[in-house]
Amino acid sequence: MKKVIHTDNAPKAVGPYSQAVAMGDFLFCSGQISIDPKTNEVFTGDIKTQTEMVMKNVEAVLGANNMNFANVVKTTIFLTNMADFATVNEIYAKAFTAAPPARSTVAVAALPKGVNVEIEVLAHR
Repeated sequence: MKKVIHTDNAPKAVGPYSQAVAMGDFLFCSGQISIDPKTNEVFTGDIKTQTEMVMKNVEAVLGANNMNFANVVKTTIFLTNMADFATVNEIYAKAFTAAPPARSTVAVAALPKGVNVEIEVLAHR
């Protein structure tokens, strides 16, 4: 049975979608961008700070379903500039120190709210 996951510790959805949906032992998380959930302000500054905020938001959504980064089996990273890949990878790697998940990284023309990085995850219990 499908269960919608929501937490105030991650940004509210900016459209008609859920932060995440649990189905059985799987958690399908919507992409997270650099929105501060406390202020609902979008941060479009340097890529390092954006990525750190994105990873905190991902962690909050996982936590809302009693999961953490160790449960993540697949991620997709969307970047507006592949020149940012190394910086994003450095921040991302801090969350996945052992048995990292499968991953795709895709260059895109633009992302919501003018941000430069979005990360979505699929987790399993």
